[in-house]
Amino acid sequence: MGRKTASEAKLKPDPRYGSLLAGKFINCMMWDGKKSVAEAILYQALDILAEKFPDKSPIEVFTEAVENVKPNIEVRSRRVGGASYQVPMQVNKKRQQSLAIRWLLQAARDRKGKPMHEKLAAELEAAYKREGAAMTKRENVHRMADANKAFAHFAW
Repeated sequence: MGRKTASEAKLKPDPRYGSLLAGKFINCMMWDGKKSVAEAILYQALDILAEKFPDKSPIEVFTEAVENVKPNIEVRSRRVGGASYQVPMQVNKKRQQSLAIRWLLQAARDRKGKPMHEKLAAELEAAYKREGAAMTKRENVHRMADANKAFAHFAW
């Protein structure tokens, strides 16, 4: 598949930590092209994480949280002779990362009644500890793949 997208070629690391992952995360979080707002939210969230984990750098906690949420395996629909099967398949590196980012943002946005930077910090902290809504999503995906192991022979 190895095709490069323009977003990948032009992806800039974030200004404060020089992390490509954080840069990507900011871009995914951004609405209506308001990058400065997205950056501010991420940095405020990371500042909260820095207080909660004084012994680690906040960007390490962030990276670890994203790593924890990445799925190794997912189910994909495959039509075989008129029936659709949910076939478990390996997830490639790029898709792992984008799914993890998408789930974390969705989980943070689904939390209610707090400013986004607090919700994001809470979700990242939860993911770092291997809990929270994004982790649950990952577990469910893995569970689905496990349950449909019988159809693995349709993967090609």
